[in-house]
Formats: sequence, structure tokens, C-alpha cells
Amino acid sequence: MNEHRRPALSRRAFLAGALASSALPAVAEAPAVSLRPRLRPLKTARASGLDRMLREAGVSGQVVFAVADAKTGEVLEGRRTQVPLAPASVTKAITALYALDVLGPQHRFVTEVLAAGEVTDGVLEGDLVLVGGCDPTLDTRALAALAAQLKEAGLREVRGRFLVYENALRPLRSIDPGQPDHVGYSPAVSGLALNYNRVHFEWKRAEARTYKVTMDARTAGYRPEVTVARMTVVDRSLPVYTYEDGGTHDQWTVARGALGAEGARWLPVRRPGLYAGEVFATLTRAHGIVLKTPALIEALPEGARLGAVDSPALREILHGMLKYSNNLTAEMVGQAATRVRAGRPHTLAASARQMNLWAMETLGMESPAFVDHSGLGSASRVSPQDMVRALAAAHGHARLRPLLKPVTMRDDQGRPVKDHAVKVQAKTGTLNFVSGLAGYITAPGGREMVFAIFSADEDIRATITRANRERPQGARPWASRARRLQRRLLTRWGTVLLPEAAALKN
Repeated sequence: MNEHRRPALSRRAFLAGALASSALPAVAEAPAVSLRPRLRPLKTARASGLDRMLREAGVSGQVVFAVADAKTGEVLEGRRTQVPLAPASVTKAITALYALDVLGPQHRFVTEVLAAGEVTDGVLEGDLVLVGGCDPTLDTRALAALAAQLKEAGLREVRGRFLVYENALRPLRSIDPGQPDHVGYSPAVSGLALNYNRVHFEWKRAEARTYKVTMDARTAGYRPEVTVARMTVVDRSLPVYTYEDGGTHDQWTVARGALGAEGARWLPVRRPGLYAGEVFATLTRAHGIVLKTPALIEALPEGARLGAVDSPALREILHGMLKYSNNLTAEMVGQAATRVRAGRPHTLAASARQMNLWAMETLGMESPAFVDHSGLGSASRVSPQDMVRALAAAHGHARLRPLLKPVTMRDDQGRPVKDHAVKVQAKTGTLNFVSGLAGYITAPGGREMVFAIFSADEDIRATITRANRERPQGARPWASRARRLQRRLLTRWGTVLLPEAAALKN
């Protein structure tokens, strides 16, 4: 399961180390600047339209930011740089660095099947165990490949139990229990995840008021139906969905009045181990191997490996995590890193505390206060000064920047500008009335900068009920204004600020 403990890297080793796939030499020279860039504020700052820009933005609540030279750490411009706000999914940039350092860019997570007993003439006189290895990318196709390996190994019959081990990470029913039950971005977390712990709900009207409903674990080429998640159509208008713990299954209801002729959506899975176990049993049955009803176990028994599937390399997983901002991936890789660093964490907050300590030791952050690895938990706090300090520390050897998405620059009307002179790679972060953006800027003259922009209206957030968190009134236009301000600041820093700073210094 690739759980061999790697020795903790020193801060110098982390910053000097290059990714295996990068173009850096195998042995990097000592950095030309301090490993912990000192953020030095510009002695004189001329507003030059900045205050007016902030007023015109119309972003209620707080707006804080900092931009610094990537090599020297010199602060070029900032506003309330030491004020911590919720970073939302910008958190994932720190999680990516944490996982890369602790696990290594080529780390692969392994999902395997063990035989806890003797196999004689294709018959297992013992238990079959599906073992989760913290792979956030495991899908039904991978489980199908694993089932096929059992057939190829000559297994024909299992006389013992079918067991599922998901306790490589402590199972949690939701990333953020404060989110509505039905949102797919806050599924359960454990050491075994299938299809990002989501089940596909599809409906089609059969007659006037009746519907054909399916719940399945579909991926390309496969769509096995499941019973561990069940749906009932009921006569009501609202709420659209309700969830109850059915004891052995997730019990959902959906309002008939909210359904049209047909449709589909992904719903979160709250029993990831049983979900993966049921799907795996369906897939092995197609090869003539009949398994009993899956049962969860807390301790992993000894056994011989009958099959295994590897995840992509961690670097590839993190690239996808940052591109699509997948919360489950962030929580699983973050906890997997903590498991190697300090042992299996009991909560997301406990794992995040280990990441906070690592960030202070390795990136020179002063007071990071992350409560999870995805940013979904709104109690996380980080200041722009701390964020740019981390980005500057990671800048020298291109560990993070190649994994970040390019930011499309736009004009004042919001239209995309092709071949914009300012190049930006960054991580976005969005919660209701929270917007963040942090990353790297390359100015037209080639100067490289790091930046962090955080906006939040906590007063409005405090009024949003749990039921309304998916689409609260006013959140979308507020986010649009915050993103427009971010683009204007990026343009300023890339094309306006630098000439002003040079003039001030001269």
C-alpha cells in the first residue's frame, strides 16, 4: 500500500529538491536568495487609483491582499496584509505542497485484494478482503480491472466472508457536516473512495406521475446498480431532497414536483466502504466469483495479495485536484500525508494542524490556521502575507506553479484577452460570500511575483441557513464583483504597479 515512511525532508531539502519530471538538473545549486524570503514593505506607496478601484468594485465585507517579488520577498503593494480571512479552495495549493513533500511526486496509492486463507484449486477457504489504499481517483473501471485479476489468478470460489477495509483513513460521513446533505462536493471520506464517493441518480417519467429511478456507480463502459444508496420519489414541492441514515444504506427522497420528464445528478455517498464493496461484488459476479454481502472491518488481517490496482502518480493527481478543485481528493491526499508524517489522524482538523506545523517549518508561514485540506470548512484562516510567503518559498524550484491553472485575463467588459501581456497561474477559492485567488504573476518584462487576494463578507455568511447554502441569494453577483476586482488588481500589478515602484525608488 506504499506506506513505507519516508524521512521528513528539511526545509532546505524541500526547496532545493526538483520534481522528477521537471527540467531542473538532478543536483540543484544552493538558492541565490534566502530560503525564507523576508517580506519587506515598500517604504512609500502611492495610491494611484487603488483606493478608487476598491471603492468601485462594490465588494462588501473585507478585501485584503499582498503582492511580492517572487525572488526577494519584497512586498510591492498590500492592503491589510496580516489580516487572516477564509481562503476557501486556495487551501488546496498548500495541501499540494504538503503532499508532494511528505509523499513524493511519484507516489502511487494502491487498492488491493487479499486472501485471508489458503487458496486451493481456485477455492479460497477463508475471507476475501478489499483494501482501500487512500486512492482518491479509484473508479468503477479500476474495480473492474481488479475483479478481472481475480479471475486471471484462477480464483473461482470464496467460502469465507467478503470484508472491506476502509480504515487507512478514519471514516467521516461528510467533509463539512454544515453543508446540505445532497451536495456532491461534501461526500464521506475514508481510506476507500469510489467515483469520488458519489452515486449517480437518474430518473425518467414512466407514466403521468410515476418515475423509473436508478442509483448506480457508472463510469465509461460500466453502470452497476447499487442498493447501498436508495431513492424514493415523494409528493411534495420542497425540500427537493431529504436524507436519512437507513442503518444499512443511505435513504434519499426527492420531491416529485422538482422532477421534469427526465434527468440525472450525482449525490454524495455516506457509506464509501460498503458502496465500493457492493460494486466490486457485482463486478466479480460477472466473472463467476460470487461474494457474500460486504462487511466492514476496523483492523486489517494478514493475507496474500491476489490483485492490485495503482493510482496515477501523485503529481498527476494533484494537477487534477487543482484544476477541478476536487474536495475529496484534497482531504484524502492531505490525510494520507499526515498518516505518514504523524500517524492516522482522527479528524480533518487534526490532520490540518499537522499541515499547519509543516507549513511553518517548511514554508516559513507564521500563523496558518487551516481546519481541513480542501478549504470547504469556513473556519480556516490565512493572511495574504502568510500566503505569499509560502508561494515565494516554493517558487525557486517550480514545485507548485506548473500544477496551477492559467488565469484568463479579461478587459473591463469581462471579455477574455488572448495573448495578454500579463501571465498568471493561480488557485481560486470560492465559498458563499468568500472569494480567494493566489499564485504567480509574470509581468511583460519578465519579473515574477507572488500574490494573494482574499475577500469575505462574514456578516452576510452568518445569516445563511444550512438549507440555503447551495445557492444563497446574492452570492453569485457578489462573487462576480470579487473576481472582477481580482482581475483588475492582477492587471495593475503586471502593467501599472512596477513602473510606479521604480519611480518611487529612483
